[in-house]
Amino acid sequence: MMPTTPSGQPLALIDHYLREQAQLTAVDRFARTHDTVEAPAHTGRYSSLLPATPPGEGQQYAFEVDLDACSGCKACVVACHALNGLEKKESWRDVGLLHGGSQSLPVLQHVTTACHHCLDPACLHACPVDAYEKDAVTGLVTHLDDQCFGCQYCTLACPYDAPKYSRAKGIVRKCDMCRDRLADGEAPGCVQACPSGAIAIRVVDTAQVIEESETNLFVPGAPEPRLTLPTTTYRSKRALPRNMLPADFHAVHPERAHGSLILMLTLTQLSAGAFLIDRILELFVPVSLVANIRPMHGASALVFGLVALAGSALHLGRPRYAFRAVIGLRHSWLSREIVAFGLFAGLAMVYAAWTWMALRPGPAAGSAPGWLGWTVALAGIVGVGCSVMVYAYTKRDFWNGWSTGFKFLMSTLVLGLATVWLSLMLATMAGNSEASRATVARYGTLLCQSLMLAAVVKLVVEAALFRHLAARHTTSLKRSALLMSGALAPVTMARFAAGLLGGLVMPGFLLLTRLPSSQAHGQDLVFIVLVAMLFTACLAGELLERYLFFTAVASPTMPGSL
Repeated sequence: MMPTTPSGQPLALIDHYLREQAQLTAVDRFARTHDTVEAPAHTGRYSSLLPATPPGEGQQYAFEVDLDACSGCKACVVACHALNGLEKKESWRDVGLLHGGSQSLPVLQHVTTACHHCLDPACLHACPVDAYEKDAVTGLVTHLDDQCFGCQYCTLACPYDAPKYSRAKGIVRKCDMCRDRLADGEAPGCVQACPSGAIAIRVVDTAQVIEESETNLFVPGAPEPRLTLPTTTYRSKRALPRNMLPADFHAVHPERAHGSLILMLTLTQLSAGAFLIDRILELFVPVSLVANIRPMHGASALVFGLVALAGSALHLGRPRYAFRAVIGLRHSWLSREIVAFGLFAGLAMVYAAWTWMALRPGPAAGSAPGWLGWTVALAGIVGVGCSVMVYAYTKRDFWNGWSTGFKFLMSTLVLGLATVWLSLMLATMAGNSEASRATVARYGTLLCQSLMLAAVVKLVVEAALFRHLAARHTTSLKRSALLMSGALAPVTMARFAAGLLGGLVMPGFLLLTRLPSSQAHGQDLVFIVLVAMLFTACLAGELLERYLFFTAVASPTMPGSL
């Protein structure tokens, strides 16, 4: 409705705009309030934004955000950054944007968000060094910087992107609701800086938080609250349109690759698979045929496993504290993974040493006991299972338990079979050619067929992800498919090309060449070249698959956080 003058005449448009600009903004009102206050600095100034009493039994502190008052000015972000001395690109509080409505009545909504100090914090349960604690009185989830060794697992486990990794310090840090200020009756930096009073600290009942999480309604575009039971309350007197979406809802971009984790996962599965296939092969192959191959096989598998474990330390921000990783064994799958592969490496070294001693005449001669070989293989499989749970725990669809378990298990089989071929090649080059050729002549066809079957099944299941491209709605799996067919298309094509070459083409060549017989010395060179190409292609394919595993995952976050 067009405003009018006191006489009832319509107000000129220019006069209307001038009158509107003369009204005080939130910043102006905030400044005038400060100028007129005569009491000592800060006395009662933020009393309406702080709880009158501390939390009682079954209660805790929580953020409350008034969406109607939030203007997206990011004063809270600046205050948090300045007060906590954060780095240039580090932010513990973000401001996102929701949009929706219709063309005739579009709706925009800013959303300010920080750590939600959840009732069931995923960061706390995931941390392998117990660098998080939840205060029994206030309920605040705080990070212990001195305890952290920079594994960054909490950044993957938290569905709200609250913990932030500091490369300069080599640790993770996060919002603690300015607990020192809160304990002294002072408002946190973000609360104090907001010119419109959109952020407040309240006391919430934990039972009510659990009850409200049943509806899975938190804020549009946010991960489901049932995952960790976040305590932040978002309130509005307006009914938001049903089609409200984050501003970056349709944007897809590759995530961080985590090169050291790619190396660790691929090579640990290679080593575990090599020992497993070795034990299965010995069930069918006479001991006389594999006795001279076993030392080379055990040594090669062990070397790859040790390289993997050494490479995993490169992922830590503070690797000198790697020994702390066992602290969270009771609750962290990362701790369990580290312990399992540590046990695997120790047993593998004993097994490899035993097999090499068996080649020397004397009291130590003889084969390594069968139970030791099976123990090594079992420890490796347990380690691979822990690796599956490390990523399944994050609740990301692309990393769900069944899919991740299948990928890791098939990688173990494919790389294990390829490593058996590598061991045969190394044994042939080392001078044990008669035993190697006899083994290949008798069981090479089975090894080739097994590798071809495992590789083809794995590639077919991986390719099934692209069916989500036809989905009407934008799901997290569709985002992954869009990434693999768009920004990551060159890597995807290279992965399938390497997988087909090492898992189908090269084993097919070995079958077509009829494999070297026990008398065909002239075929040794061809055999060695083909097997080297087979192993290299299989390893390259699995490394690329693991690269896509990290970069193509859809990372959950709060709405609109760019």
